[in-house]
Amino acid sequence: MTIPSPQSPQNPAPQNPAPQSSGSQSAGPWSAGPQPAGPRAPRSGGSSGGSGGGLARGLQRVTASALGPYQSAVVRIGFAATYLFFLLRELPHRHELYGPDSPWHWDLARQLTEGNRAFSVLMWTDSTVWFEAVYALTLLSAAALMLGWRTRTMSVLFMVGVLSVQNRSIFMGDGGDNVVHLMAIYLVLTRCAQVWSLDARRAARNARRAAEGLPPLRDIAGPALWAPLGYVLVTATAMGGLGGTPWLPALLWILWLSAVVWWAVDRYLPRSEFRTLLDVLANLAHNATLAVIMAEVCLIYATAGWYKIQGSRWQDGTALYYPLNLDYFTPWPALSDILGASGLMVMVLTYGTVIVQVAFPFTLFNRRVKNVLLVVMICEHAGIALLLGLPFFSMAMIAADAVFLPTAFLVWLGTRATLGRRRLLTRLPGRSCAPGKPGAPTRADGRSADGPARDGHGGTEEPRLQGGGGGHTLVG
Repeated sequence: MTIPSPQSPQNPAPQNPAPQSSGSQSAGPWSAGPQPAGPRAPRSGGSSGGSGGGLARGLQRVTASALGPYQSAVVRIGFAATYLFFLLRELPHRHELYGPDSPWHWDLARQLTEGNRAFSVLMWTDSTVWFEAVYALTLLSAAALMLGWRTRTMSVLFMVGVLSVQNRSIFMGDGGDNVVHLMAIYLVLTRCAQVWSLDARRAARNARRAAEGLPPLRDIAGPALWAPLGYVLVTATAMGGLGGTPWLPALLWILWLSAVVWWAVDRYLPRSEFRTLLDVLANLAHNATLAVIMAEVCLIYATAGWYKIQGSRWQDGTALYYPLNLDYFTPWPALSDILGASGLMVMVLTYGTVIVQVAFPFTLFNRRVKNVLLVVMICEHAGIALLLGLPFFSMAMIAADAVFLPTAFLVWLGTRATLGRRRLLTRLPGRSCAPGKPGAPTRADGRSADGPARDGHGGTEEPRLQGGGGGHTLVG
C-alpha cells in the first residue's frame, strides 16, 4: 500500500479541518520548501478497530507529517538567537576566547582535539584570517537559521560553526553551551522551518503558483550553496580534517548526498512514489529527533533535580543564598541583597527549584500540570538571567523548554505578532496594509500583497502541515 504524501491537500488531518496549504520545508537541502507531491493513493474502505487500528493510525501520523511544527520552529529560533547574541556580545573578545590570543593556545587545543577526537575546523590552521572567516560564517549562519532562510543548509553550517568554536576552547563554556552543542546537532535532522521562516514563505508562493498552473520558481541559491560545500567536504575528508569520530563525517556525507538525490527527484520525478518515500523518511527523522529533544530536556531536569537532593545546602534550604552573595553572580547587587535578606524567600525558591525539576518529567502526560510547571521553569530561568547574570544559559534552557509549549498558545502568539507587525507597518509614513488604500499593492486576486496570507487559524501567515500538533500530545 502506498503511504500518502504529507503535502497532498486531498486528505487533511482530522485535527486540522481548515484547508491546508502546501508544506513549508522539504527535507531536501536544495529546496527548503517542499515540491508538489503526486496524487495520494485512496485509503482502503473501513478502519480496523482495536490495537491494530491504533497502531496503524500512529504509524500514519508519524510517517505522513512532521509533528510539532511550531515547537520545532521555536527551538530553531531560540537556539539560533542564543548563539547569535553570544557571538555578538563576545565580538570584541573573540581573539582572547577562541582565537590566536587565547590562553588556551592553538597547539594545546590541537593536542586536546586529537586526544578526544573532537571536531573543529579552527584546527585546520592557526591563521588569524581563517579564524575570522569561521567566526563570521558561524555568526551569519546563526542569523540565517533564526530567520529560516535555506534552513537545511544553514542548520549544517550552524552545527559546524558551533562545534568548531566550542571545541576550540572547551574550558570557556558552561551548561548552556553544552545544551547549544547538542541542539545544534539535533536541528540538522529536523524539519524546523515549516512555519515562521522565509522558507515557509517561499513554499507558500510556489504553492500559489502551482494552484494557478504555473511552474515553481527556479531554485538557484540552493545548488549554489551546496556545490562548493561538496568540494570542501571532499577536501576535508581527503585531508583527515573531520575529526577522529566516524559519526560526524558519515552524517555530513549523508546530508550532502541526500541533497543531490532530493534535487534530482524534485526535478525529474516530482510526483513519483520515490518522492513520497523521501518525505516519509524525512518525517520519521524529524519525529524521532523531536522525541530525542524532549527526552534530553527531561533528562537535564531529572539529573539536576536528583543531584540537588543529595546536596546538604539544598536539603536545608540555603543553597540559593550563596550565589546571591558572590560578586561574580551579582550583576544587580541591590536586588540580590533584597532577595538574599529574606530567609523565607530563599528557602521557598530553593525547595521550589528542586521540586519543579524532579517533578516535571512525571507531569508530561497531564497537560494542565505540565503547562503550569513549564511556566514556573521559564520564570525560574528568567530569574537566573536577571539575578545571577547568566543570560545565555537561561536563553538556551528556555528555548529547550519551548518544545513542550502548547500548540494553541504558539498559534495565538504568532497571530499576535502578525497583528502587531501590521499595526507597526500602518504607522510608517507612506505605508498602509489595508486593502484598497493608497500605498498597499494588491495581487491579482484583490488581496493586499504586503499582508501575509491567512490560513484556517486566522492570523498565522505560514502554512501548516497536516498533523502538525493539534490535539493533546507531549508537545501540546
